[in-house]
Amino acid sequence: MRPSGRILNEMRPISIETGVTKHAEGSCLIKVGDTHVLCTATIEEKPPSFLKGTGLGWVTAEYGMLPRATNSRNRREAAAGKQSGRTQEIQRLIGRSLRAGVDRVALGERQIVIDCDVIQADGGTRCASITGGWVALRLAVNKLMKAGLVTSDPLIDHVAAVSCGIYAGQPVCDLDYAEDSEAGVDGNFILTGRGKLIEVQMSAEGATFSRDQMNQLLDLAEAGVAQLVAAQKAAVA
Repeated sequence: MRPSGRILNEMRPISIETGVTKHAEGSCLIKVGDTHVLCTATIEEKPPSFLKGTGLGWVTAEYGMLPRATNSRNRREAAAGKQSGRTQEIQRLIGRSLRAGVDRVALGERQIVIDCDVIQADGGTRCASITGGWVALRLAVNKLMKAGLVTSDPLIDHVAAVSCGIYAGQPVCDLDYAEDSEAGVDGNFILTGRGKLIEVQMSAEGATFSRDQMNQLLDLAEAGVAQLVAAQKAAVA
């Protein structure tokens, strides 16, 4: 039995509320169980310097966790004067995951910055950030299209992510913190709406895993991402 009482392939409740901030070109508050992330998208009408003159656009991301997003207070990274290696790794993952669903030629020479701020953490914050980040990106691109600033839709597919792992010897979908902290195997799966893999992060956290177990986790991830994509579609409809 999972600590939450969920069955092995059951996702936590998913909620995506859009238009939650006044100024951002796109915004949403995504809740996956007790993990809550505020995602905003900012359009900058110039690309990074390394893309100037190439005709290509760029999507990048920044990620942060509020001090009391967890059980005990974490010091703000700004106060420490530098980002942790974990933060840098996660925001790079978010950026490259979202870029996999973008036609950068169609986007044109501009940059969209996705900010993901974790308000409350209960496992899977990077996955919720990717899923919510896509919704914020979709809303920002809608504004570009409405204004006639892009001639074709730069978003070629949905992008969403879910964590899966081996808990108490069983493959489970959408790990919360209680499971994540005790899982023998932990994995993050980023897929497109059509089920194509973008990135898989899997590691043995105390127990090795077999090829068959990996395939089981991939099956769980595909089903979980399908539910997340359905929630994205409902949010931006």
